[in-house]
Amino acid sequence: MAFLGRGKDDEEARPQSALELAAQPEVDPGRLASTVTGLIENLLDTGIDGKGRFDSAQKVADVKRAEQATAEGAVDAVVRQHLKLGAAGGFVTGLGGFITMPVALPVNVLEFYLVATRMVAAVASLRGYDIKQPQIRSAVLLTLVGADADDLLKKAGVLSTGRLSNLAAQRLPGPALMVVNKAVGFRLLTMAGKKSLTKLGKGVPMVGGVLGAGLDTYLLNRIAAQARHEFPPRNTSH
Repeated sequence: MAFLGRGKDDEEARPQSALELAAQPEVDPGRLASTVTGLIENLLDTGIDGKGRFDSAQKVADVKRAEQATAEGAVDAVVRQHLKLGAAGGFVTGLGGFITMPVALPVNVLEFYLVATRMVAAVASLRGYDIKQPQIRSAVLLTLVGADADDLLKKAGVLSTGRLSNLAAQRLPGPALMVVNKAVGFRLLTMAGKKSLTKLGKGVPMVGGVLGAGLDTYLLNRIAAQARHEFPPRNTSH
């Protein structure tokens, strides 16, 4: 799905990629740019750092680490916790206006990505990564798009060195990270559009709710597996 396709006449037929859109901050100063900016800010500020009753990823990681005998046991506990949250749904809705966006996504879709972001960031923290580091935060966002991450990095001119956690060693400059983050935002909006269609089934009593919960659990499981791969254990003392 392409959001924009502006350019010369002979290029109009070719949809722009997420990276091409992200690299052109003035391409749409209105609805689209506001939506992408709002989405990324919510994922970083709320999904990782927490806000209101939505605990930060670091707090979640610390609580689970205190409850478990090993860091890997804590990782498993974090994943289980967020799978339950994703299946239940609705918990972010009561947090108020801070999760609203200039162009609103369906609340339950934004809720899903907030849960997924915190889960990935908590796993990264438990595996020994500093989730305050900009490169690691970008790696967390890239984990949400799965197999598309390598393509986004390649088109951004970032050398892929295996796992996304290796972005920290590359010390990418701020502007490059901003382009990557915005590209993730464009890609997530594309995914959200498709995902929100399946959410329409939630309007059907019982059947819709079961299908919606099953879909969220399945997708979160995939993201959790991706997080375990992208953030291998860095040390045994965390």
